[in-house]
Amino acid sequence: MIRHIVLFKFKPGVDWTDPRALAAERTAAQVGSEVPEVKEWRVGRNVSPREVAYDFLVDGLLEDMDKVESYLVHPFHQDAIRQWREISDWVIADVEV
Repeated sequence: MIRHIVLFKFKPGVDWTDPRALAAERTAAQVGSEVPEVKEWRVGRNVSPREVAYDFLVDGLLEDMDKVESYLVHPFHQDAIRQWREISDWVIADVEV
C-alpha cells in the first residue's frame, strides 16, 4: 500500500477568503469519491499558526505505485491540480505502508 501525502502552501496574497481556495478545497475533498484507484482519502486545513506550516493537506491510500500513476492522470485529479497550481505550491511524499 502507498500513502500519498500532499501539503499545499498558498502563494502570496492567497488565503481562505479567496474563492479560488474554497473551490480548490471542494474539488480536493471529492477526489476520493471520483477517482476509483483511491482506497482512502482525507483532506484538511492547517490549524497551526507556525510560519513553517502548510495551509492544506490531502492524504490518500492507494494499492501500489501503478495505482498512484493512474490516479495522477485521472481527469478529475488533473482538474484539482489545475486549481491548486493557480494558488499554491506543494510538496508530496509517497510512502509504503
